[in-house]
Amino acid sequence: MTAPHALPDVPRWARLAAAGAALTNVPSALWRVAIAAGVPVGLARSEYEQMGAPGLGSLALVVLSLVSEALAFLTLGLVRSWGETWPRWIPRLRGRRVPVLLGTVVAGAGALATTVFGALFVHTSFNADMEATTWGMWLLNIVYAPLLLWGPLLGAVTVHYYRRRTAASATPSRSGGPRD
Repeated sequence: MTAPHALPDVPRWARLAAAGAALTNVPSALWRVAIAAGVPVGLARSEYEQMGAPGLGSLALVVLSLVSEALAFLTLGLVRSWGETWPRWIPRLRGRRVPVLLGTVVAGAGALATTVFGALFVHTSFNADMEATTWGMWLLNIVYAPLLLWGPLLGAVTVHYYRRRTAASATPSRSGGPRD
């Protein structure tokens, strides 16, 4: 059984990679929302104060979580029908084909950016001077570790999207072509 709006020519590995990419943000987003709500996650009080949480900084943490989740969710468009045809709720574009180059360039840039972010996170976490308990640092690393997969998974799905969409458009039609 396939998911709603799933495309029949998308292999299982690509659907799983897209879903995995979309889910890589969930743990870190929940961690940020916990901080925004003032839930103890093993950080010192000074860390909460530096982030302005709870307080005005909480809004930034929640917005960051929502934006990152929305961007991660867009990965699913690379394996779903709404990544090939603009959804009906988008005025002026509804029903039109999504340009292959647009989807590929945006997703490719996202894959590059998230891969760089993952590498920078690893570097920063090893050199961070945070006030936290041992379990707090472990928790931080555990919730951010899945983000290391976001870029590579998105990159793989992006390459598949490009190849699938260009192969489909390059298939010669039976009418008007050379005879067998």
